[in-house]
Amino acid sequence: MFRIIARSLVVLTLLTSGAALAQTASPDLPEAPQGQQGEAPMTLARMAGIIRALDPDMRVQGPAMEFTLEDIPVIVITDVRADRMRAMVPIASVEGLTQADLLRLMQANFDAALDARYAVAHGRLWGVFIHPLSPLEKDQFLSGLVQTITVARTYGTAYSGGAAIFGGGDSSEIYRGLLEELRKKGQEL
Repeated sequence: MFRIIARSLVVLTLLTSGAALAQTASPDLPEAPQGQQGEAPMTLARMAGIIRALDPDMRVQGPAMEFTLEDIPVIVITDVRADRMRAMVPIASVEGLTQADLLRLMQANFDAALDARYAVAHGRLWGVFIHPLSPLEKDQFLSGLVQTITVARTYGTAYSGGAAIFGGGDSSEIYRGLLEELRKKGQEL
């Protein structure tokens, strides 16, 4: 048993270090700006402003903000004391999910869902993006929303967050288009 676990850890280490090396060695990746100051801490007011720019019909109920993106309902719940936020998209009822379905969701959480995740709560399958609130930057938030919507859309097929696509398909362009559209809507923020 120990040998199987040790081999798995070696394979996992090689996979993750190889992926990190591939990312750092890629000539297509932009370099981080030197000396640029980070954004101001994310606050509820700032987050609400970003969401309102995306959907002027957003609704606020206590720590929850409900809105629609690309015809998909999104709920953002915040906890200022815990400095956390969670963006959630309902996907399906958990009734009828098989063990194979759950295994596939866990596999996707490991390699394809990226910053979004599949989660189960209150009898429902969700796409979620969870992050500390105050260090969250606008583009991280927008990217997290896009990935969460994408895991909901690709449930049952690619199970992907959409941001890192390896291959020559159309998915990366679809992701970039939606991210740029959200950036333009939130440009003033």
